Amino acid sequence: MELNKISDNPGATKNRKRVGRGIGSGTGKTAGRGVKGQKSRSGVSLVGFEGGQMPLYRRLPKRGFTNIFAKTYAEFNVGDLQIAIDAKRLDAKGVVSEATLREQGLLKGRYDGIRILARGEVKAKLNIEAAGASKAAVEAIEKAGGKITIVEVKPAPIGKAAAAAAAADK
Repeated sequence: MELNKISDNPGATKNRKRVGRGIGSGTGKTAGRGVKGQKSRSGVSLVGFEGGQMPLYRRLPKRGFTNIFAKTYAEFNVGDLQIAIDAKRLDAKGVVSEATLREQGLLKGRYDGIRILARGEVKAKLNIEAAGASKAAVEAIEKAGGKITIVEVKPAPIGKAAAAAAAADK
C-alpha cells in the first residue's frame, strides 16, 4: 500500500452542488431558494420557530440553577486503588493523594480534590489524603490497616490573584 494510492470507497463522497452559476445549470438565479421571503435571504435562522405559536422552550417552566460555588471531585473507589497497586502504578507504602494520582497518570483534568468511595476490595495498607470519603470507604481502608486523612480543599486563585500567587512562589 502506498500513500498516493489510498482512496475512499466508491460512492462514499459526493461532489457539492454548485448553485447560482447560470440558468442552464438548473440551480442558477435564485440558487434553489425559491423567490422572495425570509428564507430566501442570508443570515436567517428559523430553528425553534413554530410559525408564531409560543415556542416550546418558552412554554416550559424554568427550573433550577447552577451553583457557582459547587465543587467537583474526582471519585476513586478503593477497588480502583487496589488495581493500580497490583499493576504497580501506585506505591502502597507512600501517601496516596491528588498529586501522586496525577503523577502516575490516574487523574487528569481539573478537579477540586479527590473523593474515595467503597466499591471493590482493598488489601493493601494505604495512607490516603483526600478531600472526602464515604463511611464505608473509611471502614474498608481502616479494616485493611490503612489510614485516611481528610484535607481541606482550597480554591485555586483566578486572574490577578493567580498571578500574585505565582510571583510569591518564585
